[in-house]
Amino acid sequence: MLEKFCNSTFWNSSFLDSPEADLPLCFEQTVLVWIPLGFLWLLAPWQLLHVYRSKIKRSPITKLYLTKQVLVGFLLILAAIELALVLTEDSGQATVPAIRYTNPSLYLGTWLLVLLIQHSRRWCIQKDSWFLSLFWILSVLCGVFQFQTLIRTLLKGSNFNLAYSCLFFICYALQILILILSAFSEKDASSNNPSFTASFLSSITFSWYDSIILKGYKQPLTLEDIWDVNEKMKTKTLVSTFEKRMVRELQKARKELQRRQQRKSQGNTGDRLHGLNKNQSQSQDILVLEEVKKKKKKSGTTENFPKSWLVKALFKTLYGILLKSFFLKLVHDLLMFLNPQLLKLLISFANTRDMYAWTGYLYSVLFFVVALVQSLCLQGYFQMCFMLGVTVRTTIMASIYKKALTLSNQARKQYTVGETVNLMSVDAQKLMDVTSYLHLLWSNVLQITLSIYFLWTELGPSVLAGVGVMILLIPVNGILASKSRAIQVKNMKNKDKRLKIMNEILSGMKILKYFAWETSFKNQVHGLRKKELKNLLTFGQMQSMMMFLLYLTPVLVSVITFSVYTLVDSNNILDAEKAFTSITLFNILRFPLSMFPMVISSILQASVSRDRLEKYLGGDDLDTSAIRHDCHFDKAVQFSEASFTWDQDSEATIRDVNLDIMPGQLVAVVGTVGSGKSSLMSAMLGEMENVHGHVTIKGINLSGGQKQRISLARATYQNSDIYVLDDPLSAVDAHVGKHIFNKVLGPNGLLKGKTRLLVTHSIHFLPQVDEIVVLGHGTILEKGSYSSLLAKKGSFAKILKTFTKQTGPEEEATVNEDTEDDDDCGLMPSVEEIPEDVASLATKRENSLHRTLSRSSRSNSRHWKSLRNSLKTRNVNTLKEEEETVKGQKLIKKEFIQTGKVKFSIYLKYLGAIGWYSIFFIILAYVINSVAYIGSNLWLSAWTNDSKTYNGTDYPASQRNLRIGVYAALGCVQGAFVLIANLWSAHGSTHASNILHRQLLSSILRAPMSFFDTTPTGRIVNRFAGDISTVDDTLPLSLRSWILCFLGIISTLVMICTATPIFVVVIIPLGIIYVSVQIFYVATSRQLKRLDSVTRSPIYSHFSETVSGLSVIRAFEHQQRFLQHNERQIDTNQKCVFSWIVSNRWLAIRLELIGNLIVFFSSLMMVIYKDNLRGDTVGFVLSNALNITQTLNWLVRMTSEIETNIVAVERINEYIKVENEAPWVTDKRPPPGWPSKGEIQFNNYQVRYRPELDLVLRGITCDIRSMEKIGVVGRTGAGKSSLTNGLFRILEAAGGQIIIDGVDIASIGLHDLREKLTIIPQDPILFSGTLRMNLDPFNNHSDEEIWKALELAHLKSFVSGLQLGLSHEVTEAGDNLSVGQRQLLCLARALLRKSKILIMDEATAAVDLETDRLIQTTIQKEFSHCTTITIAHRLHTIMDSDKIMVLDNGKIVEYSSPQELLRKSGPFYLMAKEAGIESVDSTSL
Repeated sequence: MLEKFCNSTFWNSSFLDSPEADLPLCFEQTVLVWIPLGFLWLLAPWQLLHVYRSKIKRSPITKLYLTKQVLVGFLLILAAIELALVLTEDSGQATVPAIRYTNPSLYLGTWLLVLLIQHSRRWCIQKDSWFLSLFWILSVLCGVFQFQTLIRTLLKGSNFNLAYSCLFFICYALQILILILSAFSEKDASSNNPSFTASFLSSITFSWYDSIILKGYKQPLTLEDIWDVNEKMKTKTLVSTFEKRMVRELQKARKELQRRQQRKSQGNTGDRLHGLNKNQSQSQDILVLEEVKKKKKKSGTTENFPKSWLVKALFKTLYGILLKSFFLKLVHDLLMFLNPQLLKLLISFANTRDMYAWTGYLYSVLFFVVALVQSLCLQGYFQMCFMLGVTVRTTIMASIYKKALTLSNQARKQYTVGETVNLMSVDAQKLMDVTSYLHLLWSNVLQITLSIYFLWTELGPSVLAGVGVMILLIPVNGILASKSRAIQVKNMKNKDKRLKIMNEILSGMKILKYFAWETSFKNQVHGLRKKELKNLLTFGQMQSMMMFLLYLTPVLVSVITFSVYTLVDSNNILDAEKAFTSITLFNILRFPLSMFPMVISSILQASVSRDRLEKYLGGDDLDTSAIRHDCHFDKAVQFSEASFTWDQDSEATIRDVNLDIMPGQLVAVVGTVGSGKSSLMSAMLGEMENVHGHVTIKGINLSGGQKQRISLARATYQNSDIYVLDDPLSAVDAHVGKHIFNKVLGPNGLLKGKTRLLVTHSIHFLPQVDEIVVLGHGTILEKGSYSSLLAKKGSFAKILKTFTKQTGPEEEATVNEDTEDDDDCGLMPSVEEIPEDVASLATKRENSLHRTLSRSSRSNSRHWKSLRNSLKTRNVNTLKEEEETVKGQKLIKKEFIQTGKVKFSIYLKYLGAIGWYSIFFIILAYVINSVAYIGSNLWLSAWTNDSKTYNGTDYPASQRNLRIGVYAALGCVQGAFVLIANLWSAHGSTHASNILHRQLLSSILRAPMSFFDTTPTGRIVNRFAGDISTVDDTLPLSLRSWILCFLGIISTLVMICTATPIFVVVIIPLGIIYVSVQIFYVATSRQLKRLDSVTRSPIYSHFSETVSGLSVIRAFEHQQRFLQHNERQIDTNQKCVFSWIVSNRWLAIRLELIGNLIVFFSSLMMVIYKDNLRGDTVGFVLSNALNITQTLNWLVRMTSEIETNIVAVERINEYIKVENEAPWVTDKRPPPGWPSKGEIQFNNYQVRYRPELDLVLRGITCDIRSMEKIGVVGRTGAGKSSLTNGLFRILEAAGGQIIIDGVDIASIGLHDLREKLTIIPQDPILFSGTLRMNLDPFNNHSDEEIWKALELAHLKSFVSGLQLGLSHEVTEAGDNLSVGQRQLLCLARALLRKSKILIMDEATAAVDLETDRLIQTTIQKEFSHCTTITIAHRLHTIMDSDKIMVLDNGKIVEYSSPQELLRKSGPFYLMAKEAGIESVDSTSL
């Protein structure tokens, strides 16, 4: 039928049976023309519909668009001309075949369609359509055949249809031109990211990324150089999509959990209902939760939380990208099996002398084309998988953050800050890693099945022997993998513990330095690290065994298969076709088999992470239903029968509280330590678990102010209805306290008219408050006004009696006196005047507030005004201007980003840590392995050549056995040396990890305090977490792989060159391209990896800050702002990761092209030099060349992996080199028993915080005699704490000296000094561990001594009441003890040390008067033989001192006995007067 259609032959195989083969013209004009046209017409409607649905604003016309349209217009004209020519021809007598009409008519329609499609793309961001590009490629490829046929016809001198030929040539040229043009991308105004606008060809080859690679090569990249991610990939979009799915899946999982619970709890229903003393209206799931807790207590092993919902929710969110990547992987896997078939054809081509040369060339071209398509599919697949990974990580990280803001206290208790950060860093990363392995689950099965099928066709049943060996090794690998996993899980726990302790060390660094406890904590960390490294070594040995099996498998398999094949039947002769096709198939088979254990272990690791994440994300949210908001309520706050607890298992902390607070009242909450004052505030803010009753709050917004003045300022700025203030006056001296009360909190302060709840220990403000609430044991003992409570003579009156003597109206006058003559009206700006983001503005003004509050009142008030005015007038834009910070004013230094190449010294440092002997032997073992590999290939080549020498019948058995034996021996040598090298390197790398960690820890512990003030904890923890983990796990693996890859490539090239020396000519240019691509890439990749690390730290530190300050964020209701900040940070990090992934693909596609060219040229050489080569040489060269593509790729990847991972060593090294404080112990030791007297001399002592800052103590000179009690007072910022820091040499002297008992403290070691002094610090910092460890970390004291100290510190009854006594576990930062109890523990610490000099740094600022009295009496009695220096805010605490030192602006302004100072009218007298102290005896408050 088609022959009639063309009027010529359609198909005849004789066309191909000649040295100059060709296709029939009819076939070329029908099938080869219709294929591209059919493709276009089938896909066009779908494509146009897609454009119509997703169209955006039309973009302006560009030159490129016009050129394309004009060229297609020409094609249209040519088609019309051709049709016209046919019609004119047809008027003659000759019959014109139908094909001549149909094709031009089809083309006319097609070109019109193309014009329409190109025009419709104006409404898309991506102007170039992928399927149009494919159409042009198909069209040009199919046209090649007709093109060469017509040229041949013309060359033969036949002028048949000259006009038609000319038209075809012009058409063909135009199509090639359009194809070239469609490779260029058109920019779009709406997007500056070229990946959105890249053309199809640019996308699949990642050429749009060239500009960044070039930029990265010229100069180190910065964040500004990297493009933002697509809107669809932004955190906000991802999380909102994921959350919808998550809510649905989580509900299902919760129901399933309830069913499981009910099934389990059938037996003990009565048991469950027992002990429920709550309201009867509880829902079933609360009963279930009760049950869960009981279960947990009983078994301790069964973890009950909603399971198996996370993966489903993620799948439903991301299934689109999964399906696309599935399709690409499938195409790639199928094409992979064409290579062995093509190899087989080429070997038979080399062996058959009379085959036409064109078949050889065709095979070579096919080799290249198949490899090219395979590369494009594989890279597209990888790109999608990694994008999927990033998406998963982003979604998980953002969800964890969001969850953290709402998690209930019960659930939060189960996680320390370190563990929560681990969820975000480690577990999210594990899920990201597994996504790249996901498709390998089915792909591996497919590859294994196809390999075995093709091997069977080559070697028959003998294959089963080889496959059997592989299958036998799988369970062995499986066992090793599961063992490795168990070790890793164990190690995760050790890592968690180590990071937890590191977090605490860094938070409590000051205490460690004051008490010289560094070595104890160092040993604790070393103990955990030792366990970790032991596991690491075992893990390394397991991995080595797995690698050994992996190397042994292909050798064993080929040896066994070939042996069985030749032994089974003497007619079976191993020839080149069979041997090398099989080897290629075995090489393909090796990948899925080696990946299987990795896939499994990666999935298992991810499943551990999945469980951890499901438990966290599925945890209960904070139930704030007991806090009701009512805008039309007559009271500001009302507690109705309210009981709250911190933990549902323990008893209520706040019990049956009934309390009404009227709007605008100032209510003081007082009570002893542990009476529940802070808990009452927390309950109101919704931070506690409700037992029964409720709290009703009028109005919407509350403000919570913690201790610091910054928080107070922040709270004030909020302009809220109700202010919850938890003892904001404790950490300031009397003067500033009074000022704050009068100006901000009191009846005439900024907040007058607002409802204020003030927890306070400062009794002298109480007469001015509207109502006083006295708490005890979580219940309200009494409430009323100051006078009514005094009249009642209840517990409040008792407290007052103990601590005050009424001093008549004078006292009142002093308290109410307000001498400032500034006008205070309008001090609180109205809401409209304040810029949007006041909270962040407040923190920006932090420094100025610090300064203003410490000045005298008058200037202070002026500052408040200027601050208010600046808030009004300051334009928001001015914030954006770069403000030059005064030198040294910026407290936190920006993290230093290394740029450029990693210095060679860093590599040497790491290799040196492994050990040079080890390095030499490891490399030697790998080289021997490579030599054995080349040997076995050459031997196999010789073996297959036997098939030509001998016939099947007379193949001598001895020859056959020799071939098998040597081949097997060479295989075993390979395996053995890989094992030796791997075991050795596992040992070496563990040794290196140990050395680096020890140096890092030792350096950090010896760093001066100023280092910790200017470096955020998160940044230091990152070194101990991320960087150490890289050195432990990733770096050794990369190094091993690099050596193997490098030697593998060298061996392959050596083998190819021995067969065809001319190949050197090809290797040199390809080598140059290869190295230059690598140089370009590595520079960019390395910097991107660094940017990734640097943008990742802030996410974690912001997260840990959020978790720590959660109650404040919730109180201010700033969750949304923090969420957005977190999203911005994740997006910034995401764009770095995305860019890094693309850079890897950019590289891979170029390297694979080089690999494909090596295969192409080597196969071309085989065809050209066919006459000089044997079939076995062809097989031997090509089977190795096929392997090289992947190895080349790996080599560069490993080079850059090592470069990026060695950055971890660089970052660790940066902190190893941190400047250290003075040595702990020097050659000059103080005399034994020093200091025996406790005399302290200051001689013109000067000190500054950092070299670039001003002096804080400007020449202090004084003598403190033995056993003197000195009180140090002064305004905030006068230099009181600097005095303490100077004594302990936390700050080194900038001039002058301190002499204790005749020894200059600068001349001895720090530990010798610090162990002999005792401090009761301002912040009572505790560490997680037992109470005993907190008191005596070195175990220097007996239990009796410790109990004695506790008794003196009034804690004996409390500790003996605990179930575990001294072994009671203190949680992180001592959170399970009240502030007062912590302070008393610090006192017990001091009592244990019994040193001659005691320093108290505002030690009683945060405790109530009762505890304060206990501490004072204990100190007077127990430390009477000591020299005591007390830095105080409350003057009454130091009125019984021998001398008082008054500091101002870093100088001593007065130094004498209190009686002396009160007589003369100096600064101290004024302070005392303000505090209402007239004489030494009237220690009224």
